[in-house]
Amino acid sequence: MAFDIKKKAEEIVKKIAQDESLRKDFSKEPIQVIEKLIGVDLPEEQIEKVAELVKAKIDLDQLSDLAGNLGNLKNIGSLGKLFGK
Repeated sequence: MAFDIKKKAEEIVKKIAQDESLRKDFSKEPIQVIEKLIGVDLPEEQIEKVAELVKAKIDLDQLSDLAGNLGNLKNIGSLGKLFGK
């Protein structure tokens, strides 16, 4: 049975995004959380690759959210000018 690391990382990101407790645990002990979520005994090397992909995806999502928030601030500033503030 082949193990699709990218697919598994995407599944884990979704689970972590939906569960605040998992997010906290993942930030402290990513390898242990991933091992628990995968539920399959894999070589440490593969678990580490999944952890790296999950961390990268979470970081990318956080940057995207931050950029979106900055865009909203810009729009608020434009509205303020429109209304004389």
